[in-house]
Amino acid sequence: MFTKYRKIAGVLSGLMMTPLAWSSELQDVKFAELPGDRVEIRLVFDEAPSSPQGYTIEQPARIVLDFADVENALAQKKFNMDMGSVSSAVVVAGGNRTRLIVNMNTLEPYATRVEGTDLVMEVGGSAKALAAVEPQSTVATAASPVLAKPKNRFDKSVSEIQNIDFRRGDAGEGKVIVQLSNPGVSIDVEEVAGGIEVGFLQTDLPDALRRKLDVTDFATPVQMIDATTGSLRTVLKIDANGEYDYLAYQADNEYVVSIKPLTKAEIEEKRAKFAYTGEKLSLNFQNIEVRSVLQLIADFTDLNLVASDTVKGSITLRLDNVPWDQALELVLKTKGLDKRQVGNVLMVAPAAEIAERERQELATQKQLEELAPLRTEYIRVRYANARELFELFIPEGGLGGQSGSGGNQRNSTGTILSDRGHAIVDERTNSIILTDTEEKINDFRRVIEQIDVPIRQVMIEARIVIANNNFRKELGSRINFASQSRFKNGQIGYSGKMDELFNNSNGEAGTVYSLGDNDPDDYGETITDVDSRAVDLGVIESFGNFTMGVVSGDVLLGLEISALEESGFAEIVSQPKVITGDKQQASIESGTEIAYQEASASGATTVAFKEAVLKLDVTPQITPDDNIIMDLKINQDNVGELTNAGIPTIDVTELNTQVLVADGQTVVLGGIFQNNVVTGQSKVPLLGDIPVLGRLFRKDTKSEDKKELIIFVTPRIMSSTLTNN
Repeated sequence: MFTKYRKIAGVLSGLMMTPLAWSSELQDVKFAELPGDRVEIRLVFDEAPSSPQGYTIEQPARIVLDFADVENALAQKKFNMDMGSVSSAVVVAGGNRTRLIVNMNTLEPYATRVEGTDLVMEVGGSAKALAAVEPQSTVATAASPVLAKPKNRFDKSVSEIQNIDFRRGDAGEGKVIVQLSNPGVSIDVEEVAGGIEVGFLQTDLPDALRRKLDVTDFATPVQMIDATTGSLRTVLKIDANGEYDYLAYQADNEYVVSIKPLTKAEIEEKRAKFAYTGEKLSLNFQNIEVRSVLQLIADFTDLNLVASDTVKGSITLRLDNVPWDQALELVLKTKGLDKRQVGNVLMVAPAAEIAERERQELATQKQLEELAPLRTEYIRVRYANARELFELFIPEGGLGGQSGSGGNQRNSTGTILSDRGHAIVDERTNSIILTDTEEKINDFRRVIEQIDVPIRQVMIEARIVIANNNFRKELGSRINFASQSRFKNGQIGYSGKMDELFNNSNGEAGTVYSLGDNDPDDYGETITDVDSRAVDLGVIESFGNFTMGVVSGDVLLGLEISALEESGFAEIVSQPKVITGDKQQASIESGTEIAYQEASASGATTVAFKEAVLKLDVTPQITPDDNIIMDLKINQDNVGELTNAGIPTIDVTELNTQVLVADGQTVVLGGIFQNNVVTGQSKVPLLGDIPVLGRLFRKDTKSEDKKELIIFVTPRIMSSTLTNN
């Protein structure tokens, strides 16, 4: 029995571990614009789809449909439409379902129907119009929650708020979660002064939920939640502070309002889109004095107000929950006024009057400059080059005479100095001598203080690694043959050693001696012009030899088998290093110049040189976030072989690139890998092809040469402790 239960459990476990298979597939999305500002979205499946589950979001306006057990086979996710109120549609898949998200400018009602293997979704128009165009073949229909209504809107037991909850999200956002008894409740969300107001139409609020929730301790933008009810609707007031954004959406019976704090980047982006950042206020007046409105705004902002006598007239306005600076600008533009704020004092006058006043101030300031006394000051330039600053701030506007140590005097036409000012540069003391009004000299001095700063230094270290790995293997044999011959009346024999027989390469047979008689005249005589090598396929400079010989009668036969196997590894590391300033080029090189002779145009012989050097050429640029952009050129040259004309060749390795590297980080700029494999065979024709025995008439060679080049670069920003003192 236990075994039976164990088998059943194993089967169930296997079924649970098996992933669910997709039952259908979404193959295409088509869309078209219909009369009455309606949009048709047609989803094409491979089989009839089931009814989707959907919900809507008011802010931002979206319609979401979920298709269970449907696989997304579309090549793209987003479809731009711009038809009616629909801006785009997005199709995503995950969790054994496919979701259609329809992005809209304003939320509109929608309806869906199935036509064969297609699901048709119509957005816009009225529910009655959608029902009229629905064909008889409709299998299933889903209406948006904004169209659905309770069975009896006046029956409070049908539509009511069941619970109000608050939670803090992972990103620090505050979530107000409202449980509804009916998902078809009409909901109105708007941003008011100090927070967000959510209205639930024809919805009851139980007495237990009519309360205020203090959620300050959750550290979210939400401070207070106040739930109240009236004769027509239930209102949920959410008090929030700081810079925030909110999102309201509904899923079945749950309505969620999420309020998240904005980051600095989001705040800057929001201000770029909407430049008004003042505290919000509401104004509702009819035929009120403009001066009174300005006074109200000044009291609201705690600013001091100075209004010109020409500010007159009345205005009617109704502004609800708008920033005070926007309200002020609207009032000023409506009445042709302008403002200037100095500290906490706000001055208001007609725009033409302010423009005329500023023009007069500029004219007065110019007259004062023309009458102001001139001064002469010496400005010592510490780190920069005075000549370069002189050319930068005092361009050609009239060349004067020489002054100081090679200095040029120029007037201030087109410079930051006044028309009466002039400057002289003294290159010997690296100073600039200015003659101008005190105000212009102070302006020039402030500019110099911002520019005359030490340049940050960068140390660039390069490592060039060249690794060589070679292998060679040879196997060969030599066969020598010699025979005895008659000399005079005796027999002549070979008296040399066996290794002399193999090493004899000049045709000499060696010393002979007499075998048939004892004639002393026969001793010491040699046989010449005899080559004893029958097969010579031996290994040159071998490290192992096996030699054997046979002497029988008048025949001498020798055999030598030689073998060689060698391997080597070498690593060459070059490490050039250089220090330079920001945006300043630096170069370092080391190597040799190779001399060779060449013919000149006159026919004479001259000596020329070729360089084979290791060179590092770099220009660094330090970015504001302490990264380094480098323009690099690295050369690693070696002397190659000589040509037939005696001119040396250069083996060039060069890298030229631009790279962005963090401070102190090592980057691999490039590498070259070479692998040369050579296999050879030398043999005696026919004899070398004989199985087994052919090994004696054949020589096999195999060599492999690997070479790898890798270039590393490490930049480091030098400490600026010395330059800051």
